[in-house]
Formats: sequence, C-alpha cells, structure tokens
Amino acid sequence: MYYDTEEYGALISGKEDKRITSLGRFMRKHKFDEIPNFINVLKGEMSLVGPRPEQQYYIDQILIKAPQYDLLKSIKPGITSWGQVKYGYASTVDEMIERLEYDLYYLENRSLKFDLKVAIYTFKLIIKGQGI
Repeated sequence: MYYDTEEYGALISGKEDKRITSLGRFMRKHKFDEIPNFINVLKGEMSLVGPRPEQQYYIDQILIKAPQYDLLKSIKPGITSWGQVKYGYASTVDEMIERLEYDLYYLENRSLKFDLKVAIYTFKLIIKGQGI
C-alpha cells in the first residue's frame, strides 16, 4: 500500500482498493503479503490455521451484531482460515459476520485433519493466484 493510507482511521481493503500498489496487488493475489506473519507463528502469537484476526475497530462493530464473535478469542488467530478459503476477503462488517460462520464451524470441528484440509485449500488458492 501507499504510505499513510489509514491516516483517517481503519479502512477495509478490497479488490478495487486504490491504495494498493501494483506490486502489492500481485503480492496479495499470491498471498506473499502473509510471509511476515510466519514470524508471528514462530513467536507463538499466531498459528498457521485459525480465524483471521480483524482490527479492533471492526471487532467492536461485529460484536454489536454477532456477539458469538467472542468465541474466536479461545484460539490463536491464523495466517489462513476456513472462513478465508471458503468465503474469502470481507470488505464490510456484514461480510465479516457472514465469514464468521465458517470460523465458528472451524472452532467446533478443529482437528489436525481439518487444519491439513485448510492448508491444502490455501495452497490451491495460492497456486491459482486467487488471493484477492
């Protein structure tokens, strides 16, 4: 993204976001923008698979409409998630709430087998360049 893109507050990035550079768009499409999150995994702050973290500004809005979002706090956020591979990027709070259903399903059914399934789906999205 270009410098100072959120000087007026939190913004959601989407497919037609003018703040993203052409290099940034390529990196997002192929998920290269997630590489720095591997440091967070190594530090134990994130996992490879788990619900994608949202900015606190949006969490506050989600909780008003969907208090069950709080359940996601029981597990570490992940670089990829069931919601991310099945729903994709959310560009509104309502879309975040729709994606939440997939993350709650993951929470209720998580296992090593399910994590491998999410990882395979993610890998396929990366290979196809369907990151955005």
